[in-house]
Amino acid sequence: MNPASASSASAPGPGRALGLHIPAGHGGTGPYALDITPERAGWGHSSLRVLDLPPGGHHAFDAGDSEWIVLPLAGGCTVTTDGAPYELAGRDSVFSGLTDFAYVPRDARAGLTSRAGGRFALAGARCARRLPARRGAAADVPVELRGAGPCSRQVNNFAAADAFPCDTLIAVEVLTPGGNWSSYPPHKHDTARPGEESELEEIYYFEIEPAHGTPGVGYQRVTPSGPGHRTDVLAEVRGGDAVLIPDGWHGPSIAAPGHALYYLNVMAGPGATREWLIRDHPDHGWIRDTWAGQPTDPRLPRYTAPPGDTR
Repeated sequence: MNPASASSASAPGPGRALGLHIPAGHGGTGPYALDITPERAGWGHSSLRVLDLPPGGHHAFDAGDSEWIVLPLAGGCTVTTDGAPYELAGRDSVFSGLTDFAYVPRDARAGLTSRAGGRFALAGARCARRLPARRGAAADVPVELRGAGPCSRQVNNFAAADAFPCDTLIAVEVLTPGGNWSSYPPHKHDTARPGEESELEEIYYFEIEPAHGTPGVGYQRVTPSGPGHRTDVLAEVRGGDAVLIPDGWHGPSIAAPGHALYYLNVMAGPGATREWLIRDHPDHGWIRDTWAGQPTDPRLPRYTAPPGDTR
């Protein structure tokens, strides 16, 4: 058993070709360093691929029955789809700033070319509607500070349900300063309750800021939320790891002191309405009432949206 994870985190379940905790280097196929498809995850909607391109590198893919967002993690690229090129300036790293991104519709053919090379996330979700291809500008990404004190974190809502139009895909980035807890209080979205809770599968993809020559670690917890929802994960995560959350109370996501924690959340589900509605764990939701008397961590925001063109 992987000593970093509970046994239920590392053992694939029925219909799942991947464990719930996927260490870096263990979830790739073909050109992808990480390749989470609905089939490999054992669910119906959410996907995530991570692609490393060398200088001058090129990659092409078919969108199939899913919509996709190409999100630079490090470096920039040109995304060509539906006959149009979209220049993405990108960023040095997920800890250095926001990035522009490209939306690739279902049933499209897309190509990525990177002059200087880089690492790129392809966040996907099965969908019914074919929306137009387009570019999302870094200057338009809403930056939100959540929590307070040691629960402070920054959320980059680049493809939140109310921030960027998609059919089913929801995706955001979260930055947690070293020593803080985020995704807290534990919450869930595994049961459809109109107006109260969405049913969404979720992927967490992690990167950790190195310090003093060490790469750093973080921790992710998921606990069972009731009959039929038995996901139970305690994972020590490192840069490039992912955690699948088909159901359950998830949180905290813990950043080790001295190492900022980044995670990319990719969500989708069967609901007719694209929305993120959550329920707090009844034993821990009270923590929200304490935030009114605490300041936001002064290390946040880590960065804000840049001025400039919003094409």
